[in-house]
Amino acid sequence: MQARTVVVTGTSSGIGRAIALRLAARGYRVFAGVRRREEGDALLRDAPIGLSPVILDVADAAWIAAARAEIAGSLDGGLSALVNNAGLTVVGPLELLPIEALRRQFEVNLFGQIAVTQAFLPQLREARGRIILMGSILGKLSIPFVAPYAATKFGLEAVADSLAVELAEWGIAVSLIEAGNVATPIWGKSKDLGYELAQSWPEKGWELYRGQLESFQAYAEREGRSGIAAERVAAVVERSLQARRPRSRYAVGWDSRLLGRIAPLLPARLRQRIVRRVVLSR
Repeated sequence: MQARTVVVTGTSSGIGRAIALRLAARGYRVFAGVRRREEGDALLRDAPIGLSPVILDVADAAWIAAARAEIAGSLDGGLSALVNNAGLTVVGPLELLPIEALRRQFEVNLFGQIAVTQAFLPQLREARGRIILMGSILGKLSIPFVAPYAATKFGLEAVADSLAVELAEWGIAVSLIEAGNVATPIWGKSKDLGYELAQSWPEKGWELYRGQLESFQAYAEREGRSGIAAERVAAVVERSLQARRPRSRYAVGWDSRLLGRIAPLLPARLRQRIVRRVVLSR
């Protein structure tokens, strides 16, 4: 980790922003991926030293290639770490969600993380760097109306395990951050996206799911208020970068630590009954 150069994707808000600002403050040279120039300008106002915004859409191959070329031209040696954080949340009943929305979910949260990793592996190999994937407790336990998001996080569990074995030959460590409930703007963004997608639902669909969706909205609002600060996740990311032998999994938050252990042990029907009571209770 001599060079201490890190690429972080999805840094315009929430966890990604907290990671980029924390690492820059700790002396890392951070290439912060943003989709719009004004988002990069906002980052620079809070971290004028050590941070370089880079225009990057993880679902666009041309943008990834351009960002890779820009960053490679600025490196003196290899890349210390890649933090794959960019993501979005698609919300709604699977019966009513457009397939295109599900594909977008996978393009950003799963395929995008793989594509960015592929792009930067030559620089990571040069420095024996490390890779951090942003997972979730929802990669171990799914809840209603966020199945697309949870499916991508379940997928990242598999990707992390395979990558760790495939890249061990070059000393590239792979860690998965399994965050629990975090208070970030993603709750509001997912709500807005849900309303946007709902415009295409038939009126009958609304009537079928109205009661459950109202209960889920109340649950999501409670979760949004009670989540841990994004800085808690950023601190764990920093710790994993500094560790001599980073762990393969980092559970962040009491709910992630508890549910990550209990959920896989419960019979499926019992787990589903508990989830229904917690998430959809009136």
